[in-house]
Amino acid sequence: MKAFVLLFLLFNLITFFVFGYDKYLARTNRRRVSEKTLLSLAVFGGSAGAVFAQKIFRHKSKKYRYLFWIILTIQFILFEAIWFFSSDASHTLQNFSLM
Repeated sequence: MKAFVLLFLLFNLITFFVFGYDKYLARTNRRRVSEKTLLSLAVFGGSAGAVFAQKIFRHKSKKYRYLFWIILTIQFILFEAIWFFSSDASHTLQNFSLM
């Protein structure tokens, strides 16, 4: 389970930096990171990083404001379900119910 959390944090950190890099490219009038890539990063686990990048870099904040919050909520529910049904959580709940 620790590896899962570390991968989640790493992926969100990567997403955050890709959004920041895209903002840098936008300011310097260079070729940008595609929106498909940015959305894919958010959908596949980096929505928290995308939301923080929107706030900090003020990047893509009007165009995708609600979409990233919806994706973040769905991911939170999915990750919570994965945690709940993992062996660690099941073991914890069994110990709690025995008390």
